[in-house]
Parts: sequence; structure tokens; C-alpha cells
Amino acid sequence: MKRILCYIFLFVILCFAIPTFFTKQSEKQVISEVNQIVEESKQEEKEKYDYKQYNTIKLWHEKTGSVEEIGFDEYLYGVVSAEMPASFEKEALKAQAVVARTYTLYKTIHNNGKHEGAHICDASTCCQAWISKEDRLAKWEESSRQSNWEKIVEAVEATKGEIVTYQGEPINAFFHSNSGGKTETTINVWGGNSYPYLQSVATAGEEGYSQYASEVKLSKQMLVDKVKEKHPEFVIDFAQENCIQILEYTDGNRVKTIRIGNLELSGVEVRTLLGLKSANFKVQIEEENVKFEVVGYGHGVGMSQTGADSMAKQGSSYREIIQHFYTGVEIEKV
Repeated sequence: MKRILCYIFLFVILCFAIPTFFTKQSEKQVISEVNQIVEESKQEEKEKYDYKQYNTIKLWHEKTGSVEEIGFDEYLYGVVSAEMPASFEKEALKAQAVVARTYTLYKTIHNNGKHEGAHICDASTCCQAWISKEDRLAKWEESSRQSNWEKIVEAVEATKGEIVTYQGEPINAFFHSNSGGKTETTINVWGGNSYPYLQSVATAGEEGYSQYASEVKLSKQMLVDKVKEKHPEFVIDFAQENCIQILEYTDGNRVKTIRIGNLELSGVEVRTLLGLKSANFKVQIEEENVKFEVVGYGHGVGMSQTGADSMAKQGSSYREIIQHFYTGVEIEKV
């Protein structure tokens, strides 16, 4: 009798357990299939992202004077690989991809027609640098070519469609190599109106990069010749004390106004005339030469690329990097 009761008990347990087991297995399978569909959908969205009227960029090549039509994100592969070292952190490369995409869109929308009907050019001194895949691969060591290129493509693809906006509009997303510890406002570089999202902000960790410090030493006669190319009336007596004197600094610690001989010039103009890497400099007059000790590399406006890499090394995401360098902005899909 006891044995019969045990069999009945086991039978009842099995009746409840078997459906439960298969139900759980079914639930797991359904969840797995849903997750797979979601991932496939995300991948499909990335592969088929529609930039509407901006899917194709007209790129003007400075050297040849020709115009090439190229897909938006394919164009960005060339920009990111030309503008930022592939050795930089992934989050820094993602930040560069978003900033370059934003800059491209801004230039496309505000096209002034100066590039022979193209949206943008490949000159870093005018728009932003660009390099073809073939030329980029040729410049890398063979052992790292494939991995470097995949890293660049991943940065662009992972941020597909994302741009930086201020009050709903794409920003004029300036960037530069090294801020020397603090970025600059546009009004102190190019004059005109300032942008509310391009404020002077501190940047930590840039000292370890080769772009941080440089030195230019000119003979006294060479300095005179360079200044006279632009200002024929220039005269200077190096025997006089304070014949070269910095009069004012900007919020970003750069030279705002400097007196050289009988001229008062902006730090930005002196940087251009003498070929300095930044307007953040000190001057020392030696017996035969004039020495300029320079900090930073570039105009200093917007995102510092080495600053972005430094932040990424400290654990910051590309979104945090962007929102550090551009004040009050959002990151949105085009």
C-alpha cells in the first residue's frame, strides 16, 4: 500500500514538473530570440542609417582641385584616421567621430560656396583633414594596418548618426591638437561673435604628449624679416629694455596683445607670422636670437584631441568628453 502511494505521489510531481520544465525552457528560448532580434535590428539600423539629404558628401580635394562624392560615414573614416592617431583610446576616437560628423554637417548646412560647389574640403587649415583608405594604410606599419583601420571604423559605426547640438541645432564643432591646459574662446582667436558652447575650459593630463611643448628660436634679423613681410613699417631696437613685451593675456592663458618694437600685435597674428604652434608663448631675448617657448598646439578652440585621449584614459566616455569641451550641449541623432 505504501509503495502504491509513493508511485501516486511521484506521478503527481511529474505531472506538475514536466510542464514547468518545458515552460521555463520555452521562456528562455523566447527571451533569447527576442534579444537576437533586437541586436539584429540595431545592427540593421547602423548599416542603413539614413542621413536624408546628407547621405552623400561632396568633398573638394585641395591638391587636385577635383570634387569627389562620398558616403557620409565613409568620408568620416578618412577624417578620423587623418585627424587623430589610431593609438588613442577608443572613447577618444568616438568623440572625434561625433565631433567630425557635427562639423561636417554644420559646414554642409552653412555652405558658403567657396569650394567649387563642394560641401567641404580636405585641407586641415581650412576645414578638416581627410585621407583615403589606401593612403592611410600605406602610412601605417604593416603589422598594425588592419587593426588600426578596424578601430577607426568601429569609432564611426558605434556613434552612427550622432551629432552635437546646442538648442536643437548642430554646433560649429571646432577641435585642435593640444590646449596646453586650457581651451580658448572663439572671440580671442578670430574675433567676431562668440559661441555660447565654445567657452574656455581646463584640460588635465596633456603634459605627457609630444604636442604639449615646443620651442622656436629665430635670429634677430630673421624675426625682423618675418614681421616686415606683413608690416613694412616695423622697426625694433633690441638694445632697448622691453622692446618685446606681452601686454595682455586671454582667458585661455594665451597672448592677447604683445608689443614688438613699434607695433602692437595680437598673439594670434604673431603665431602666424613666426610659425609658432600656439599663441600660448613666452619670449626670451638672447644675444643673437629671440627664443619663443610655446605651450599647446593649435588654435585652442573646442575639443583638445590629446585632452580627449587623457580623459578617456581616466575612464571618461565619449559623451562625457564632448560635454566637457562644449558647454551646454546635447548629443542627438541627426
